[in-house]
Order: sequence, then structure tokens, then C-alpha cells
Amino acid sequence: MSIRPATDADLEDITRLEDETFVSDAWSHEQMAAELRSEHTSYVVVVDDQEGIVGYGGVLAPTASSDADIQTIAIAPSFRRAGLGRAVMAELIGAARLAGAERVFLEVRADNPAAHTLYIDLGFVDVGVRARYYQPDDVDAIVMRLEFEPPAGVGPVGSAS
Repeated sequence: MSIRPATDADLEDITRLEDETFVSDAWSHEQMAAELRSEHTSYVVVVDDQEGIVGYGGVLAPTASSDADIQTIAIAPSFRRAGLGRAVMAELIGAARLAGAERVFLEVRADNPAAHTLYIDLGFVDVGVRARYYQPDDVDAIVMRLEFEPPAGVGPVGSAS
């Protein structure tokens, strides 16, 4: 099992897993292709030696922005509960930090307590709700935020540390 940056060659496998995971609100092939090719996103895939791509995730983290946004994350059902989601999230959070983000946002389906618990464990906090965000299912999104601690010795502008 390994995690590596996603490439255009992974698009078909990512789209297949997207369709299987998010049946009613999956991103289209074209949307996913645009995500993989954007200069502002970082995508990774989880590769199993026998099964191929069994997970992926992406973060939007423009270098000029202090905010980043987890775009999507999915792990194949037979590979869940093995720490892969946590590992993918660590990669995405790391990419956001490298891009200079000070905070990371995400939306999680209100009917997905396992994912919500994972994000809380990673330090995210609930900051709001987007009613009926996930369509066509009419499911609310819980908006979550992770704030990065400033590097040691760095304080607010104009303060001595």
C-alpha cells in the first residue's frame, strides 16, 4: 500500500471510485479532470499492489491564499477502517501547509458520522451548517475548519516574540 501524487493517468480509476462512493452526487469525469490539472490543487491516490487505486483525496490550496479547502476524499469500502483516510488527510493537510495556508476548511455530510469523527480527531472544529448542500439527497453539510499554529517564535505582526 502506498500514497503518491495523482496523475492524469489515474483519472479513470479516480472517477470510477468517485462514482461508486458518491453515487447520487459524484463529480463528473470533466470536473475531476479539471481538478487534477489545476495548478491550485494537490491530489493523491492510495495504491494497493493487487487492487490498484483504492482511495484518493484532493485539496484546493492556492499559493496566494491563507485558506485551503479539502475538495474530496474517498476510500474504497473494503479498505476503510485501516487508517487510509487519516493518511490521505495528513497528505492533504501537509500540502495546504506547504502552499502557505493558515487554515483548512471542509464540508462533511451530516449523515456521515464516521468521517465527522475522523475530522474532529484531526483537529477540525464545526463552524457552520450548509442546509441541503448535498443534492439531490437534501443532506446538510457540516462546515469544519482546522487552524494551523503559527511557527515557533512567530507572533502577530508588530509584536515581539
